[in-house]
Amino acid sequence: MPEPQSFKNHARFDPPMHFFVFPVLLVNLIACIVITVGLALHHPEGHMLVLHIWLVVLSLALVAFAMRCRMNDLKVQDRVIRLEERLRYAALLPPAQAADAANLTVRQIVALRFASDAELPALVSRTLKEGLQPRHIKENIVTWRADNHRV
Repeated sequence: MPEPQSFKNHARFDPPMHFFVFPVLLVNLIACIVITVGLALHHPEGHMLVLHIWLVVLSLALVAFAMRCRMNDLKVQDRVIRLEERLRYAALLPPAQAADAANLTVRQIVALRFASDAELPALVSRTLKEGLQPRHIKENIVTWRADNHRV
């Protein structure tokens, strides 16, 4: 059984994306650039140079595509978290504090999702008063509420 989630182990990697797709695309881009530069230095007039330049452009496009896919996943996840937390605030916070919580940034809301129900009101209040950064919010959580369904 895995250890309970905490501030020290809450970061999550997507192994196929982080340890296969991104490294392969990065190595491909570097290889294309090296081969193209070598070809340009040795055969600057060759028609193959155009093909290799195109391969560099295509490699850049693939890297950009993979990064954009990952960023879109995270953006959708943040939107869902924001919605879930608004519902949680409505259930756990006094109406005035729940209304004030609308001033929290998305990054603060994402960090607050790890706070237990019991400590959420005080932590929301402190975050609003002190403008706590996400890292500081997470460090101040005493009872960690695991989120095992992250992208």
